[in-house]
Amino acid sequence: MQKKETVKRNWYVIDATNIPLGRLASKAAYVLRGKHKTTFTPHIDCGDNVIVINADKVKLTGNKLEDKLYYSHSRYVGGLRVRKAKEMVSKYPVEMIELAVKGMLPNGRLGRQMYKKLFVYAGSEHPHMAQKPEVMEVK
Repeated sequence: MQKKETVKRNWYVIDATNIPLGRLASKAAYVLRGKHKTTFTPHIDCGDNVIVINADKVKLTGNKLEDKLYYSHSRYVGGLRVRKAKEMVSKYPVEMIELAVKGMLPNGRLGRQMYKKLFVYAGSEHPHMAQKPEVMEVK
């Protein structure tokens, strides 16, 4: 069993160019959770930091660009907002990837703590070069 004081965190970069959204999100959630480590402990945040670049070039397969809908509600009467995946890819690619990864993390305090280690950028530049991130391939 690992203790939260002994967790060693690495940094990984994932290039989202032409990678299906689901595969990208599941790989990122897997690393954020720490399941790729031999010292995985379910009740400890033992995952690593993940940087996703080129979020605007992520791929959606099938008819998802036209059929997939994203719902959000402002909690006011009549405050439902519905967006198609096509609009999300063009205008809000960062939010789309963050929602996909967040849905694959556990619910509760531990999942929110893991989610804070995710950094998504629409372009190919990111401000985390000082952490010397390793490139991670998603197949």
